Amino acid sequence: MSIVTVQLGQCGNQIGFEVFDALFSDSHCPQGLCSKRENEAYQASCKERFFSEEENGVPVARAVLVDMEPKVINQTLLKAAESGRWKYGQHSGFCQKQGSGNNWAYGYSVHGPRHEESIMNLIRKEVEKCDSLSGFFIIMSMAGGTGSGLGAFVTQNLRDQYSSSLKMNQIIWPYGTGEVIVQNYNSVLTLSHLYRSSDALLVHENDAVHKICAKLMNIKHISFRDINQVLAHQLGSVFQPTYTGEGSFHYRRNPLGDLMENLVPHPEFKMLGVRNIPQMSENSLAYSTFTWAGLLKHLRQMLISNAKMEEGIDWQVQPPLLGLPTLGKMSLNKELHFNTSIANLVILRGKDVHSADLGGFKDPALYTSWLAPDDAFNLWKTQRAFSKYEKSAALVSNSQFLVKPLDVIVGKAWNMFASKAYIHQYTKFGIEEEDFLDSFTLLEQVVASYRNL
Repeated sequence: MSIVTVQLGQCGNQIGFEVFDALFSDSHCPQGLCSKRENEAYQASCKERFFSEEENGVPVARAVLVDMEPKVINQTLLKAAESGRWKYGQHSGFCQKQGSGNNWAYGYSVHGPRHEESIMNLIRKEVEKCDSLSGFFIIMSMAGGTGSGLGAFVTQNLRDQYSSSLKMNQIIWPYGTGEVIVQNYNSVLTLSHLYRSSDALLVHENDAVHKICAKLMNIKHISFRDINQVLAHQLGSVFQPTYTGEGSFHYRRNPLGDLMENLVPHPEFKMLGVRNIPQMSENSLAYSTFTWAGLLKHLRQMLISNAKMEEGIDWQVQPPLLGLPTLGKMSLNKELHFNTSIANLVILRGKDVHSADLGGFKDPALYTSWLAPDDAFNLWKTQRAFSKYEKSAALVSNSQFLVKPLDVIVGKAWNMFASKAYIHQYTKFGIEEEDFLDSFTLLEQVVASYRNL
C-alpha cells in the first residue's frame, strides 16, 4: 500500500526532501547485511510505499509540495532532479508569490480557501497513481504561518474528502527560545485543529534534535540541513519495511495502519514521539560495536526517564512499584519524573535481530492500568540493516513525553492572550477570540488526560 506525503511550508518541504533522500539511499544501500533476494524484496516494498516508477527508470516521490513562496519549492524540485537518483513529479508542486508572514490565521483563513481547489486536485492526482492508498503523511512546522495554518486547513480537507484513509501529521515543535514572537499562538491553534482532524501527531522537538546534532553527531556549526537529516534518519527507521510477524519473511503492506493500530488505542491520546539508538557520525561508527542487550537497556531507560538520546540518561528513574496505593504512586512519579506510556512500538533492524530480548518493554509498570502489556507493546523487526548501522533500534512511543512542553506553550500563549497581545493580527483574518478559547480548552484537556495516566 502506498503513502502520499504532503510537504507544507519551508520546513515541511526541506524535511520532505531529506526523508525521500534517506529512504532512497537506504533502500539502495549495498551493505544491507542480508541476502540479495531479501534486499530486492525490501527495495520493492519501500518503492511501493513512497515512489512510483517513471518511463525513464527514475523513481518519482509520491508527494505534493505546497508553499506560498516559490523559492524553497523550486530549490527542492531542482535538488531532487539533480541527484539523478529520484525526483519529484513534474506537476507535484504548488506555490504562490506571497507567504503567510508567520500568521496562522492568514495561512488557514486566506491561503487555505483561496487555493483549496488547486491543492486538493494535486493531491487527488497523486492518490490516483496509487494501486491502494494506506494514507497521508503530512510534514509541517507549527510555529510559522503556511506550514501550520495551511497545514491545518489541508488536513481538515483530507479528513472530509478521504475519510477512510489515515492521516498522520509530522510536526516540528519550535525551539523553546523561539524565532517567531507569535509562535505559541500558532502552535496552540495548529495543535488544537490537528487534534480534531488527524489520526496521529508524530512530534519532533527542534531543541532535542539540535542536541543530538551537537552531542552525538559532533557537528560544530549546526545548520537546518543537519537537523533535517537527523529527522529524516529517525523517520526512515520507522517507515522502512519490516516483517509482518515472528518468523515471517513478508514485509508489512500497511505501515500507517499498523502504526496507528499499535499506538493510538484512544482518540484522546494521539501524540507520538520517536527515539533512536545508536545515532552517531560516520567516523565514530567505524570504531563502534553494539549488542542488542546494551542497545535495548539504554532505549528502555531513555523511555522511562524521557531522555531523547542515549547521552545524559538519568539512570535514577525507575518504574513505580506496582501495588503501591495510587497516592504513593503519584507522588513517587512526580518526584522522579517517570514517563508513563500508553503504548510502545520497538522497531529492530540488523544482525542477529532474532536474538534480541524485549522482556524489559513488557513490564506492566511502564504502562497505564487500562491496557494489558500484550496490547500496549509491539515489536517490528527485519534482519535488513538500516543506513550503515549493523544493529539499530527505533522506539515510537505514545507517552507523557510532551506534557511539559505542551503545558509551557499553552501557558505562554495564554499569558499573551490574557493581555490581548497581537490578537488583532488574527481577528482581522477571521480567527475570533472564541477560537483561541476553544483551542486552549482542548489542549488543557489533552495535558490533563496525559498527566493523569
